[in-house]
This record gives sequence, C-alpha cells and structure tokens, in this order.
Amino acid sequence: MTAPVSSRPSNATPKHLAIVGATGAVGIEMLRVLERRHFPVASLRLLASPRSAGKKLTFRGEELTVEPLTAESFQGIDIALFSAGGGISKEFAPHAVKAGAIVVDNSSAFRMDPKVPLIVPEINAADAATHSGILANPNCTTAITLMAVHPLHQAFGLKRIIASSYQAVSGTGAKAIEELRDQVGAITSGQPVTKEVYPHQIAFNVLPHVDSFLEDGYTREEMKMQNEGRRIMNLPGLTASVTCVRVPVYRAHSVAVTAEFERPVSIAKAHEAINAAPGIRLHDDPANAVYPMPIECSGEDDCRVGRLRIDCALPNALTFWVSGDQLLKGAALNAVQIAELI
Repeated sequence: MTAPVSSRPSNATPKHLAIVGATGAVGIEMLRVLERRHFPVASLRLLASPRSAGKKLTFRGEELTVEPLTAESFQGIDIALFSAGGGISKEFAPHAVKAGAIVVDNSSAFRMDPKVPLIVPEINAADAATHSGILANPNCTTAITLMAVHPLHQAFGLKRIIASSYQAVSGTGAKAIEELRDQVGAITSGQPVTKEVYPHQIAFNVLPHVDSFLEDGYTREEMKMQNEGRRIMNLPGLTASVTCVRVPVYRAHSVAVTAEFERPVSIAKAHEAINAAPGIRLHDDPANAVYPMPIECSGEDDCRVGRLRIDCALPNALTFWVSGDQLLKGAALNAVQIAELI
C-alpha cells in the first residue's frame, strides 16, 4: 500500500515516487533532499530488503512504513530512485521500467551502458532527454571531482587528470562508520582493535585501497574517474591516473587534482570560471587558512574548491583541492536533481 504524502505547491505535476534501499544511508538522504527541495510528490513508496520491511521513516511530517522490495513494487510509480547496490538494480530496474516507471540508479550497474545516460545535471543535463527508462548516477568521487574540473575544462580544454582521493568511511556504509568509531574508542581506552569492514585498521591510518584491484594494479574505483568522466563530459580521449585512499573521516570526500589543459591557464580566469559555475564554491585564500575541508562540506549541497595554483611540473596545468559530501552531491542530491530534470 502506498502512503499518500502531501506536497508543497509546484508548477510541476506531483509524481508517484519509490525509493529502493530507503533505509540505507543514501536512501535516508534521498528522503531529506526530496523534502527540502520541495519535490512535487503525490505519493512515496519506501522499499528495502525483507529484513528492513516494517521500519518507519518520516517524510514531511508523516510516518511511512518500509515495504519489502518485489517485482510488483512499481505499479503506479512514475520515478524510482534506486540505491541498494548493483545486483538489486540489475534485477529490479527492468521490472520498474516495465511497470512504466523511470529509474534513476545510484549503483554502478548501468553507468557504462551506452544506452543509459550518465548524468551530472550541472554538466550534461541535456543528455537526460535520451533515456529509455533508466538514468545513471555517477560514482561519488567522480561527481565531486568533475564539479571542479568541468568549469575549468570549459575555460581551458581538459587533456588529462592526475588525482588522489581522500575518501570518507561513510562511502563504504554504516558498518564502516561504526568500525571507525569503535576503533577510535578502543585505541583511546587502551583496548585491542578489531576490524571487519576493512582489511586493516582505519582509525589513525590511511588505506590506499578502495574497491577491488584490477590486473593492471589500479582499482575499479580508480578507473571510474576516467571511464565515467569520458561519458559525462563527452571527452572520449580523456585519460586519468587516480589513486583512491580511504581516510579516517566520517563524511565528505576530498580529492587532490592536477589537470592538464589544451590552452594556457591563469589563476584569475580559473577563479572566474569556478565562480560562474553552479554547484561549486571557491574557497581559496590559503594565506588566511581558507581552503575546502570535509568537516565543513558535510551536509552541504555545493562542493568546494581551493588551493588553486599553476602546476610546477606540467605545462598548461592547474593543481587544486576539492571537497564534497559524497552522500549528497555524490549520491542522493545528484539523483534527485536527475529526477527534477525528468
């Protein structure tokens, strides 16, 4: 049974929505984003695994009951937001499309499918018009990085990227957050550390290991910036050498980027390009200790970029630091923005 949900006035026709993976970290953020952006909702169906069915979540002051996800869950649904992993998306997204819903998928299941648009609305919103029932949300680190890279690409013409990420444990999930907290507590109280989520202690440590390793020594996560960046920015020749690192931060990813361009660069023009771009804010006054930090980006829709400087090793290159909330722009917010395009 779909619970009716009141909606704020809008020029758009209210939609019947479903969230798959509603009890997860991203699903809960989707609820919050839909509410504060006043998305026109006619009804909202919350879907999750059988073990989460029956839980209560609040949306616009009303308590909704989570339902078990089945192939029949999408009757009468206009838009289905998926955030329950690639296997669930591959199995259930076709059922949603068959029932007449448009799917916005937050997993990696469809990102490299040439028939599925891969969308960052501030960059390639027009591509959303070519969908055949499914649209894909990019990898969180890719999305945050490209928010800073794209306006610079428009100014100077991007050739290649060299980057290192500093990824918060919430990117792995709720159990990773709990593991970090438990390890910090154990260390500060002189107790032995236990580890389950990560192969090594994450508290007071960094792990150059995000996702599984490929034969060439890169991880799957590291290749996403190149492969997804090519699609999002329509740059089939883009190359990106990336090292992804897990750090003991609870929320918000950061990335150190060196970007080489086709045309000569300048800091003044770079600042101008960033200031004119939506969804990214310039925080670049290092002399006064003003630069992006994950602790300040947590809970913020916009990403931040700073430490902009002319690279001293490569011609026509800029080096900079970008931070953003990976649960928002890297996931829930971007998905809701795609739904708004629909």
